[in-house]
Amino acid sequence: MAEERNESSLERWDRNFSELLQELRVAQTGGQILFAFLLTLPFSARFFEETSPVQRGVYVFTLISAAISMAFMIAPVSYHRQVFRQGRKPELVRAASRMAQAGLFAMLLAVAGAVYFALDVAIDHWWASAMVAFVVTTYVLLWYVLPKIRR
Repeated sequence: MAEERNESSLERWDRNFSELLQELRVAQTGGQILFAFLLTLPFSARFFEETSPVQRGVYVFTLISAAISMAFMIAPVSYHRQVFRQGRKPELVRAASRMAQAGLFAMLLAVAGAVYFALDVAIDHWWASAMVAFVVTTYVLLWYVLPKIRR
């Protein structure tokens, strides 16, 4: 059984929000690096010469997924600024938690797209598909299934 903390309801909401922001800092870093890298790809002369229309479609999907991921992961900061000192911390924490979950899902799509794109260019479609299935399964198990099992 979990040990109870000696904190008020407001202190608990403050702690929950602080912990969520710490988690988002970790997730954002990887997402921002992926997003920045994706933004540079089309400026390579070889990008259009060596990619098929399908690969460019995967690239667009991946770039948009990364952008949406960043939007959701940065949104709690903006939300906090909008409701600052209005006594709405519980609402903020609940909304920010949902935004973080949506951001992580979009990041999963971006990672899957990036892995597929890189492997499709490097090897071939079938191996890329198999490896992406493995990567997505690993993420889903670690990010969603394991927490549900441990709950």
